[in-house]
Amino acid sequence: MSRTSHPHRKNRLKIAFIGAGSVVFTQGLLADLFAFPELGDVLIALHDIDPERLATAQAAAAYIARHQGAHATVTAHADRRAALADADFVINIVQIGMGEATRTDFEVPARFGLRQTIGDTLGIGGIFRALRTFPFLKELGADMAQVCPDAWLLNYTNPMAMNVQYLGAATGLTKVVGLCHSVYWTMQDLAKLVNVPYEEITYRAAGVNHQAWVLRFEHEGRDLYPVLDELIASDEQLRRRVRVDMYRRLGHYPTETSEHSSEYVPWYLHHDGEVERLRLPVGAYLGIVDDNVAQYLRTKDALAAGEPLAVEGTLEYAPQIIHSVVTGTPRTVYGNVPNRGLIDNLPAHGVVEVPCLVDASGVQPTRIGELPPQLAALNRTYLSANDLVVRAALEDEPRHIRHAAMTDPATAAALPVERIWQLCDAMVRAHGERLQPGLRALLGD
Repeated sequence: MSRTSHPHRKNRLKIAFIGAGSVVFTQGLLADLFAFPELGDVLIALHDIDPERLATAQAAAAYIARHQGAHATVTAHADRRAALADADFVINIVQIGMGEATRTDFEVPARFGLRQTIGDTLGIGGIFRALRTFPFLKELGADMAQVCPDAWLLNYTNPMAMNVQYLGAATGLTKVVGLCHSVYWTMQDLAKLVNVPYEEITYRAAGVNHQAWVLRFEHEGRDLYPVLDELIASDEQLRRRVRVDMYRRLGHYPTETSEHSSEYVPWYLHHDGEVERLRLPVGAYLGIVDDNVAQYLRTKDALAAGEPLAVEGTLEYAPQIIHSVVTGTPRTVYGNVPNRGLIDNLPAHGVVEVPCLVDASGVQPTRIGELPPQLAALNRTYLSANDLVVRAALEDEPRHIRHAAMTDPATAAALPVERIWQLCDAMVRAHGERLQPGLRALLGD
């Protein structure tokens, strides 16, 4: 709701960034926020458990505010509750375990012969990223219920769908939406591919995070899929992409990169020929981790030397949502929310990615109806694995970790069931105290 319609509330907008030590992402979000003149007079409260990263984030935020002429107050807090107190919006960008845990997510499965490219959404990497994030999310929800119960929680932390489902089940928070840029950038790329300005295309996508589908792709009432078909037919290199291969067989274009898309199905990563044909970079995310660290160090060094920072917006959804809620400006974003009848042929308790209207009333998801059956079939498998991971945590049931891994398509394609259970034991040992105590049992043969 617009702040002007609620005179009993405090006048100054407060936004809390949890995990603000993800400095590069924090910078991009702040650049987007400060680009809205209505959001210039804002209180930004930063929290991180790493003092050095927190100090760097605060210095970068202050620089961006000055650069963009925003009258923002930036505060830094080692105490999470102090950052959250009286917040109107909470942006979660935490990564539990940072690069060390991510390397574990790749290196341990690799010893079992399991290939991963990104490892943050589904599969063994996604399962254990979720399980080490859930204890933090439970604490965050409890804190918000006490010190900012009316705040919107805008979650960027992966695995998106698992985390949003867990937040709803374990914390009781209802004003939660998961945000991801995959739909937006997919449509940007498709518009360029068919040589139509992005601003002129009409589209609708729906499904699950990182495995949603472009259901409508038009320009001035003309279906653009036939144009895309002609391009694919004439370009062998286009056909050497997983997402294009999936589109040709399923009839609708997936909204994530080939690297992501390859991990959620059983058809590609287990086969040497497909890895080569479709140019799949196994372990690609480890390079992204290294790049993120390098970018952070460059930012830290630039601030220490008094050198200018590159201030670039990211066109992310969180600043757009905040602007719409505060000013009442209507816009559509893509959000990850509990299904509850939005997509008829997916489970009601699962988290789906759909277009959402945002205005002074908040985030309002759009009902889609039924997905084409072949798309729903893949999404249901994804949501089944998610549900088992969430149930493992809610019920303190370590067997459900193994059940989730058995259900995961890429893991099941690569390993016999005994090795899946042994891999889960190895991951439990490796992550140790990052997992809740009841999930640390070893159950392999």
